[in-house]
Amino acid sequence: MTEPRPLDRTAIVYVIFLCLLWALQQVAVKLAAPDIPSLTQAAIRSFVATAILTVYALRTTPGLTARDGSLWPGLAAGVLFSLEFVALFLALKYTGAGRVTLFLYSAPFFVALGLPLLLPNERLSRLQWLGLTASFVGVALALGVFSGAGRADARGDLLALAAGALWGATTLIIKTTALRRIPPVKTLLYQLGLSAPVLAAAAVFAGERVVAWPGALALASLAFQTLVVGCFSYLAWFGLITRYRAGEVSVFTFAAPLFGMMAGWTILGEPLTAGFVGAVALVAAGIVLVNLPKRA
Repeated sequence: MTEPRPLDRTAIVYVIFLCLLWALQQVAVKLAAPDIPSLTQAAIRSFVATAILTVYALRTTPGLTARDGSLWPGLAAGVLFSLEFVALFLALKYTGAGRVTLFLYSAPFFVALGLPLLLPNERLSRLQWLGLTASFVGVALALGVFSGAGRADARGDLLALAAGALWGATTLIIKTTALRRIPPVKTLLYQLGLSAPVLAAAAVFAGERVVAWPGALALASLAFQTLVVGCFSYLAWFGLITRYRAGEVSVFTFAAPLFGMMAGWTILGEPLTAGFVGAVALVAAGIVLVNLPKRA
């Protein structure tokens, strides 16, 4: 297993761009929601992206079906990926969206906790832990959690925290098993292929229905989620976490909720919290602290 690299400028640009895409996905889901319910959107995205990536992989990836030791960790990653989305959508039934987002982005903490056990050379220093905590507090400030905004329920909080733990566990599996040595497209196919039927079943169980043919805006939103997010962004993400130190990459995901709030303000006219500027400063400072020691 090759030594993971510290983040370089190219990787930093890529991961910030991915956070921006994930933020725009939040807006895209809201734009399409009047025509296509959210779980149904996620299921369609997984089914269509799986079909597209399968054709792409068969044409560009020799030995895609070869025995490479990735089957069981790939299935495990797929199950965790599916359960993450189910826990996330269930959490939204009990707890406000701001609290759900905050607990979901606890994932970097779970990555940082698991790394010393599995990859001792990626152990975070005290200064890096301080940076991780600063970024998390910044996200909480931006979401208005400290002001008591949004409803709170222990069941929803625990489900959202479980979604964050599942995201972190998926990252650790990809980082520490045979999935690290296979093409990212194969890793993504494990996850999307398994999540598609699980999300479809969850949509049926939730009673979601599409009562009419979706409008142009909803279809464009779904196309963006499928092609740009489901295919491109996840491929790039898996490439980053297999090549670079997972803790240093994961901390950048704290920027995604902030980008999402900015996109919601710009596109949907949603208000920003009073502490948003301070939140941006905290998240930025945390990212610098996590990456500065090993980049020096």
